[in-house]
Amino acid sequence: MRKLLLLTLAISVFACKNEQKPNYAIISGTITNKLPGELTINTYDRTFTEKIETSSDGTFKDTLDLEHESYVFFDGKNPIFLYVEPGYNLNINYDANDFENTLIITGEGAPENNYLVQKLKKGQQLLGDNQTLYTLNEDDYKNKQRAVVDSLKNLLNNTKGISKTFKTKEEKELNYTYLAALNIYEKAHQYFSKNNDFKVSDDFLNELEGFDYSDEKAYETSRSYKSIVTSHYKEQIEALIKNDSLSQEEAFFTTIREIPNESIKNSILFDYAKQSIAHSKDIEAFYKTYNEISTNEKNNTLITEQYNKLTAVTKGKPSPKFVNYENYKGGTTSLDDLKGKYVYIDVWATWCGPCKREIPFLKELEKKYHDKNIEFVSLSIDKVSDREKWKKMIETEDLKGVQLLADNDWKSSFVQEYQIQGIPRFILIDTDGNIVDPNAPRPSDPKLVDLFTALSI
Repeated sequence: MRKLLLLTLAISVFACKNEQKPNYAIISGTITNKLPGELTINTYDRTFTEKIETSSDGTFKDTLDLEHESYVFFDGKNPIFLYVEPGYNLNINYDANDFENTLIITGEGAPENNYLVQKLKKGQQLLGDNQTLYTLNEDDYKNKQRAVVDSLKNLLNNTKGISKTFKTKEEKELNYTYLAALNIYEKAHQYFSKNNDFKVSDDFLNELEGFDYSDEKAYETSRSYKSIVTSHYKEQIEALIKNDSLSQEEAFFTTIREIPNESIKNSILFDYAKQSIAHSKDIEAFYKTYNEISTNEKNNTLITEQYNKLTAVTKGKPSPKFVNYENYKGGTTSLDDLKGKYVYIDVWATWCGPCKREIPFLKELEKKYHDKNIEFVSLSIDKVSDREKWKKMIETEDLKGVQLLADNDWKSSFVQEYQIQGIPRFILIDTDGNIVDPNAPRPSDPKLVDLFTALSI
């Protein structure tokens, strides 16, 4: 995103009427009662994200240099899914206090984007709640998904002003959406029906037979297509882990090497590396293998930056510090306040399911090591605005140890220096403030007690 491009050349009155459209779009509008926080526009996978400057009266105007065609316009609460072509001039207006009923999109590209707004609403209404949807039997589930697609196709066909290009793409997207819905049914049904042994019938996924997993353009533009492709390779990875007794990393790299499309290979590899390199027990080996496979220089630069930061927080290095974090019991606490003791840090949040599943095990550990030379620190990365929610959970769950609230959630310097991409994350620091393990075992893992024993804690 750049500031609105300055037009330095006057438009000639003799300009050719067939002049090529500029490779940018203009996004403008007004948000009444705008919420605190940044206004951004992002790609779905957040590989691109930029802030849009907003005036005090809620007006904004910006130029979007187009590298993609699908974006998410986001004010911190209300997402608007946008389709953008060169030359579009979209005007977006709404009242943040009544987003659903006040959103109006006008200008060049409005028909396509108003369709997307209605598509989202209609789809949610037709599908209903997840519990009811995913506990349907196979036939009813398929019929439900087909009916939704048919209804959305009717909406598409009846929306005036939509370009042929968009209509063709959207018809493909609706088909991918249907196939992706079939693809996730088995695991979704297992989860919502609480029947982990459930398996779909042999012919349930027949419509995916002969599916092309190497359509580069579809992978770049369709979330549903991308989910089908990534699921396909995930199944291959899981099979290698089960049948060949490979580790997660070994199975992943073995599978990825065989992906025929270079662009898709690089994308899946990059997404995995961003999330997983920080959790690797051998960062050097991970980074070396990644570089052997990846051919995307932009991705390589970003992973190298991440690698360099991670090597600064390996075993034996001084730990990054947190300073004056709010303590639930009152006052503030810094990492330096805990020197002289081992420090086991649980980075978590009230909204994180896997984090909450570790709570009973963590409480047992705290009880067992209460009189030992170790502090158990639970470091929440909830937003500061959710302070009361954080406090309430501490009270409800009767959480022990040192309960701290980070100063800037995911953007807190401690979180960023440790390259934390997902939670829960556990870190063990020694009595001198040096790192023992930047990816310590979870409280539920017996290896953690073994580690404590080896350190004579």
